[in-house]
Amino acid sequence: MSSKFYDVIVVGAGPAGSYAAYELASSGHSVAVLERKSAPGLDVCCTGIISTECFDSFGVSPEVVLAKVNSAKFFSPSGKWFSLKTEKVQAYVVDRASFDLAIAAKAKTQGADYFLSSRVSDVAINRDEVQIEALCSRLKEVFRARAVVLATGFKPKLTQRLGMGKIKHFLIGAQAVVETKHIDEVEVYFSQEVAPSFFAWLVPTSEDKASVGVISSYHARLYLKKLLASLASQGKVIENEVEIRQKVIPLGTLPQTYGDRVLVIGDAAGQVKPTTCGGIYFGHLGAQMAAEVLSQALRSDDLTATRLSHYQKAWRAKIGREISIGYRARQLYGKLSDQRIEQIFRVIESYGIAESLLKSPDSSFDWHSKQILAALRRSLFNKLSPLRREEAPRAKSRD
Repeated sequence: MSSKFYDVIVVGAGPAGSYAAYELASSGHSVAVLERKSAPGLDVCCTGIISTECFDSFGVSPEVVLAKVNSAKFFSPSGKWFSLKTEKVQAYVVDRASFDLAIAAKAKTQGADYFLSSRVSDVAINRDEVQIEALCSRLKEVFRARAVVLATGFKPKLTQRLGMGKIKHFLIGAQAVVETKHIDEVEVYFSQEVAPSFFAWLVPTSEDKASVGVISSYHARLYLKKLLASLASQGKVIENEVEIRQKVIPLGTLPQTYGDRVLVIGDAAGQVKPTTCGGIYFGHLGAQMAAEVLSQALRSDDLTATRLSHYQKAWRAKIGREISIGYRARQLYGKLSDQRIEQIFRVIESYGIAESLLKSPDSSFDWHSKQILAALRRSLFNKLSPLRREEAPRAKSRD
């Protein structure tokens, strides 16, 4: 059994876990971080696109930035496309390994202890403490603390075992790093044949490198291989036989993200944008709120579920509506045929909807609910109603 008794143990050294550790350690609490990998950011499956707002809030050095994003091309199922561009930088592409290491380094400077190659096998919430069993370099260790923060990524069995329920729906993300030719802006592909229920992307990270990925409800690796072959045939990708990494991405939120002596943050809590499956910024916001609530609870020595429930109220007030509206929008998109997606592209281009939304004060890289509602107010679906009427007679004739 580890001899040191901590105020908080954070399980997981991703951006959310390390930022929570940083905030808690900065407030004077003793913190340990347990990470199953040998280093933070190792073998991640993430494009690393974050908004300028997100990047600034983490306070990370610009040295981790691979590229700046101010334009993107959006491709319909038939290959037609439109481009959106702004003078102002909208997002950064960061090197995820360096990004994660930088946040962990900040936590360490505040006194957080990191235990790498430490795979947690059990979490026991007792009356007076939390006990966590972990295999540390193949040796069993038991860590003790007053409270625990779970930043484990999508691990439904653990949260269910702790009585917090589970996130029932998820998608699969698959990504590879490739060599490219003449790719100087982000490309996004919409087609149920390319990425069922979601989309695919090509994101340049340097003059001759890019991340190519697919998010899908099933067989993401297979669809990514097909996309790589297509991009290679177009001359965009030089080599399509590359290493592919996969990740499970939660859709929807955990029913309960608090309990006696425990809080859940990041992907484990479902703090993910359903519209893009990006979890870095929402996980960061969750980590901030968790650290604030937990710090106050530690000082008052009240680590009951009732006291820690303020965390769930806080994060739901901040990002719950975004996740809910984004989830519904994603469900609607998942039901569209490629024909319908093609029609929507034509309407967007004909009526200049994308440009008007981009110029709107509601335009945001992170906050999508206002943009979704604005699209409805601009009668996108009303403009499609003549197309629906055209389809009705054809559907009738097939009966």
